Amino acid sequence: MSLLSDVPVSTDESRRIETDVLIIGAGPAGLYGAYYAGFRGLRVAVMDVLPQCGGQISAMYPEKPIFDIAGFPAVRGRDLVDSLVAQAEPYEPVYLLGHRAVELSHDADGRPVVRGDQGITVHAGAVVVTGGVGTFTPRPLPAGEAFLGRGQVYFVPRPADHADRDVLVVGGGDSAFDWAVTLAPLARSVRIVHRTDRFRAHRATVDKARALGIDILVDSEVSALHGAAHLERVEIRHRVDRTARVFPVQTLVTALGFKADLGPLQNWGLTLRARRIAVDTRMATNVPRVFAAGDITDYPGKVRLIAVGFGEVATAVNNAATVIDPEAQLFPGHSTDKED
Repeated sequence: MSLLSDVPVSTDESRRIETDVLIIGAGPAGLYGAYYAGFRGLRVAVMDVLPQCGGQISAMYPEKPIFDIAGFPAVRGRDLVDSLVAQAEPYEPVYLLGHRAVELSHDADGRPVVRGDQGITVHAGAVVVTGGVGTFTPRPLPAGEAFLGRGQVYFVPRPADHADRDVLVVGGGDSAFDWAVTLAPLARSVRIVHRTDRFRAHRATVDKARALGIDILVDSEVSALHGAAHLERVEIRHRVDRTARVFPVQTLVTALGFKADLGPLQNWGLTLRARRIAVDTRMATNVPRVFAAGDITDYPGKVRLIAVGFGEVATAVNNAATVIDPEAQLFPGHSTDKED
């Protein structure tokens, strides 16, 4: 079973959901929050606009090794997400995947009520927002939109789908070089094209791409795409001398970055700083019973790492527990103190 997609998801037969904690965002911090809420004996629901768990990891780099997770010298993105889902599984969280949180209100008892874009309404004791950078949409390739879904892609969740193909990756950042390095052992050929000779990607990744023999075309851009039912060829034009070359390409990976948007969260009355949610030391926002954790938050000294998000969401859930039940203790004890 692939835990990235085969998680228990609420059906539309239940339009009203009652839960103790609603977590908005199914990335690493949100998934760990689902575990921690269950550990505290709280019912939990997780809502995410994406159709699978994992957030940006699942969408952008599921096969990429991650090196800064405590206890793992290296862990593949997909494996990290699978483990987080498995960790929360004993507590039976309800996953509302493919649902965008649209409106926030409070009932007569002051409990948050969140309405999703598909009509589901969640009544919760507290809300924890772990939405990463919010909703992110890829920056388009002007010459390539006509072939979207017919050879042009923004993400590569299954590298094996591109085996024995000629692949062109557009971009100069970490994602572009990561995809190129990941696909190099599988594809017939891999090229990178970038509009300048300077890269945003980490130097080590660039050096690895060169060591693998990946052809890197600089000061160049895609000028035209050709094909009938599917992409077949790509024209690349040098930006200085204007010469053009045509290469066989069946997969075009557009990795030009993303535009982040908080979307409906901007209308929830939350205090925002530079498009991020301001929180205090309890990870509480200015809105009653609404907490936040992970990359979407802002406070003095904030460091945006997955590892930091794990600690923040544990803090948020513990403080939410005391709001839901004023007699609850802030610190529930260590997991090692619990019986199996």
